[in-house]
Amino acid sequence: MSTKKTKEPVVSPYKIGVGRRKAAIARVFLKAGSGKILVNNKDYKDYFTVEHLLTQIELPFKVTETEGRFDVKVNVQGGGIKGQAEAIKLGISRALVNEDEEFKPALKKEGMMTRDARKVERKKPGLVKARKKTQFSKR
Repeated sequence: MSTKKTKEPVVSPYKIGVGRRKAAIARVFLKAGSGKILVNNKDYKDYFTVEHLLTQIELPFKVTETEGRFDVKVNVQGGGIKGQAEAIKLGISRALVNEDEEFKPALKKEGMMTRDARKVERKKPGLVKARKKTQFSKR
């Protein structure tokens, strides 16, 4: 006789959100806590030194009026600091909606639930850059 054990689903305390912007990808883990934000195991104020990027990351909490209610752990890679900050903002917004559906209309109104799909255009053959051509000389 064989006894099969059924696997019980693992219940995580985290709500997960993924954000992307340009070449940056951010995986956001949100749980109830004291408002601590870690980006790649560093405090977000040490990771991002530019003031307007710090406000970008805090914006979803201000819109939903949940400052200091959640701990956030973020793994972010690729792109530059601006793309990473905007990817984190989208990831936090999606994780907040996973936590509570009531936040979605407020975040959507502020444009935080939409992924910004703009990327760098590739260089084309025969051109100097993506669209720049070499200077034309008539004579």
